[in-house]
Amino acid sequence: MASFTDYYTVKLHDSDAAGVVFFANVFRIVHDVYEQLLKELGYNFTERFAAGDFVIPVAHAEADYLRPLRVGDMVEINATVVEIGDSSFVMKFQITDSENRLFATVKTVHVAVDGRTFRRMNLPENFKKRLAEAAGTV
Repeated sequence: MASFTDYYTVKLHDSDAAGVVFFANVFRIVHDVYEQLLKELGYNFTERFAAGDFVIPVAHAEADYLRPLRVGDMVEINATVVEIGDSSFVMKFQITDSENRLFATVKTVHVAVDGRTFRRMNLPENFKKRLAEAAGTV
């Protein structure tokens, strides 16, 4: 799996008064896709939070808005693991429509931390391996 794709229809609650997606909601939309990707990789949020062994919060996020997303737009969100380090990984998301027009790109950096102390730690090897498989680097 080189990337993970999901689909989304922009809803009224995603938008501002002009009917355009409020900028911060783009992060929520791609994060939902990110969560689905993690589930596909076997990352169980309930188990991780209960165990407290490692969690992977967002340490950096950025977005480029290229076209307005409007209520009712049906879009494809493509999530790709683009870089894997010892304790972090980078995700890239592209939001396109059925005509393959690019609406937005989002980049997020996730850092592995101990769930109890929130101190940085190396990514567990089995999780890192699954990320590499998702990135197509294995």
